[in-house]
Amino acid sequence: MPENNDNFDKYTPLFSASSSQLFLQKCYTHEKIADAEIKSYENCYPFIYHLEHAQTYYNQAAIAPLSIQPILSFYGFAQLLKACLLTIDPNYPESTSLLAHGVTTRKRKKQQYEFLKDEVKTQKHGLFTCIAEKLFHIKHLEGEKYSMGTLLKEIPDMQSHSWTISRKNFVTLLPSSNGFQLPLAILDSYQMSGSRLEEFLSSKTKQIYRITEAPGTLHLKTDDGLIHNASSPIKYNLAEGHFMLSLNKDSSAFSLPELLIHYLISYNLSIIARYETEWWAELMKTMPNDDYPCIVQFLKISQAKVPFLIFEWIKSERFNF
Repeated sequence: MPENNDNFDKYTPLFSASSSQLFLQKCYTHEKIADAEIKSYENCYPFIYHLEHAQTYYNQAAIAPLSIQPILSFYGFAQLLKACLLTIDPNYPESTSLLAHGVTTRKRKKQQYEFLKDEVKTQKHGLFTCIAEKLFHIKHLEGEKYSMGTLLKEIPDMQSHSWTISRKNFVTLLPSSNGFQLPLAILDSYQMSGSRLEEFLSSKTKQIYRITEAPGTLHLKTDDGLIHNASSPIKYNLAEGHFMLSLNKDSSAFSLPELLIHYLISYNLSIIARYETEWWAELMKTMPNDDYPCIVQFLKISQAKVPFLIFEWIKSERFNF
């Protein structure tokens, strides 16, 4: 990955006090926050500094040894999320509890530890819970457990770049004149009729879908269009430039927004790189199993995709929720 993360080029207009102030004022006005103009002036520089700090972390992660990349990437990710929260809450953080990570992991790894089987558990307070509620309006995630393998399967780009992650986790939505086309075989994968799949997807995404059958294909249409940061099994593949539908209908992460998925994996990797020194060093030296290629591919994907997804939320999807 190049030293300069190209996805940060899109942020350049926001590296200006005047443009950031106007943007924040628009955000606060939309949120019906009192004294929107005053608060936007107060926060325009903190907003810029979060973005700049994130860019520095990600640029350093791109050229750093693998051993410390997870730490740099996670800190960069956190800075981007704090910038997002400032567009919603001019007083963020209002309490120290919001500064915690909001996730826990097993502090001491068991013998024969495998990363793909490792789990994280969400907490009541902290950054993860805050972004779930304020960015995506998702509540009641406290105490949920997710394995790394389950989460990685819900990132469509992993399917394109990893031999370990099965290529049967997603199916491509092919753009058509009035929506998207899906292979008819997807009904067998879901074990549903077209009408039942339509109902199922609508219930999982808070959007209304219409699915019609044609010879050999399904046609999917939604009035609102598709967005990159939805609570949805439809996710965007940045590497290939199209949306894809998850086939893992029974997965606990099936409808989780992709940014939350990246956060959970990135957090766990940062903890491992900081505190599980022996296992982490052995992984990089001996490459004993499928953990190593999965981690390497995830880091490459996440370092490019997280800034992309955050920008789409800030500039394009900020007012759609």
